[in-house]
Amino acid sequence: MDASAPEPSAASTATRYLRITGHVQGVGYRYHMAQEARRLGVAGWVRNRSDGSVEALMHGPAADVQALVTWAHHGPPLARVAGVAVSDPPEAAPMGTGFEQRDTV
Repeated sequence: MDASAPEPSAASTATRYLRITGHVQGVGYRYHMAQEARRLGVAGWVRNRSDGSVEALMHGPAADVQALVTWAHHGPPLARVAGVAVSDPPEAAPMGTGFEQRDTV
């Protein structure tokens, strides 16, 4: 094994919490985000919030999580994203292997 090659580590994965604002409900945002997450192999969930925003928690290979964060800035064709706040998750949450759409909170 090449000593200069990076070894797999927890640093190669990322967990991010997103809060997306704008015209992001009623345009298929959750559905399309779930499809994109599954395509990328990212685990987590997405849901609408009663204030009109969408929130998501995602975990997976760092590059794939970043690709989903980048996607979130434009969303599906009918969405008009005004902003995406990206942060570490507010609390430690167990992550499964799939990506699901959750009910509005």
